[in-house]
Amino acid sequence: MKFRTEVDIKASGKKIEVEDKIFSIGSCFASEMSDLFSQGQLQTVNNPFGTIFNPFSISNSIKRLHDSEFYTEDELITFNDEFISLDHHTSFDSRYIHQTLQKINGDIEKGNLFLQTTNWVIITYGTSFIYEFVPKQKLVANCHKIPQKFFEKRLLTYQELTDSIYDTIMNLKDICVDDVQILFTVSPVRHTKDGMVENQLSKSKLITAIHEMIDELEYCHYLPVYEILMDDLRDYRFYKEDMIHPNNQAVNYIFDKFGEAYFSENTKSFIKENFKIYKSLEHRTNDEKDPKYIEFRDKLNQRIESQQQKVKHKIFLND
Repeated sequence: MKFRTEVDIKASGKKIEVEDKIFSIGSCFASEMSDLFSQGQLQTVNNPFGTIFNPFSISNSIKRLHDSEFYTEDELITFNDEFISLDHHTSFDSRYIHQTLQKINGDIEKGNLFLQTTNWVIITYGTSFIYEFVPKQKLVANCHKIPQKFFEKRLLTYQELTDSIYDTIMNLKDICVDDVQILFTVSPVRHTKDGMVENQLSKSKLITAIHEMIDELEYCHYLPVYEILMDDLRDYRFYKEDMIHPNNQAVNYIFDKFGEAYFSENTKSFIKENFKIYKSLEHRTNDEKDPKYIEFRDKLNQRIESQQQKVKHKIFLND
């Protein structure tokens, strides 16, 4: 007897191998998945523009990365004594214009180079709502806590959504490797500040637009991440204290489902061992000269070296 409705991710004919490169962009859920790829020591780049949510802004980001088009001083604004790009997350803001531009353009250069050899792209849309910065008549990715009176909020039209998805696909197909696989997801995080009815409308428009655009494209796929959390994990024990964001247990469950569908057997075993090593590296001691701790570190380094021999890219660089 079953007591829950499981949502499965369809097994992929093409698998993610240990040397494949994975680029992810979109909502905070994209970052959580990317963090797990990184812990598993796969090659990944996540959100060169910071966390962004709507398809229009994601399309704009991919276009700038495709063209390697750097930002200039006249594209920034100032607020609260900081220089800001309305196309970027607040993490790029700084008190000095050259620092903001350096961070922005450094990530554009890094993202462009990575995309040229990327095998897999994961795009996570969060919302169909968008804000227009009235003083510049510009659609923005982030409001940077600028007063609401300077913005007009609206839903992207269906045409705007499908055009954004199409442009994103075309730019990725042009810059990535020939057999790149593009995976679309809708974030399971509910944008409750929009209103519960409005959030559902927003998510529904995203899901409909994605399917409309990718159903005939064999290199594009839809991952039912939203459906897994809404139906399979339909219980608040899978949420953080805010009752909105999925907790670690939910994220790991979805990652495991994804891995079963998309990882090759070699990748599964490679990641499994790296997760164990990553956990062991968190162990700290007050006495680094303790013989038992030295023995523990020596054995751990041997395990890392054994894993390193399986891939050409460097692993555990920051540990």
